[in-house]
Amino acid sequence: MANLDKVVKSLLAEQRTLQSKLSQVEAAISALRGMGQNGRGAGSRPKRVLSVAARRRIAAAQRARWAKYKQQKKAAA
Repeated sequence: MANLDKVVKSLLAEQRTLQSKLSQVEAAISALRGMGQNGRGAGSRPKRVLSVAARRRIAAAQRARWAKYKQQKKAAA
């Protein structure tokens, strides 16, 4: 019977260890789910908003890049 008591104590210790690991895994899962709610994690920067003028400058620069690319492509052909 003494041997059986050792086995039971060993199993109880293993149970406590597994319960501790399980709680850590559950905490990690809940943290990851919390990050997915708004697409940003805790402590991240807020979404940056560009002004209308900035968007126009970016669009104009992109149109100029495309025009240059198309001109080079036409010259190569």
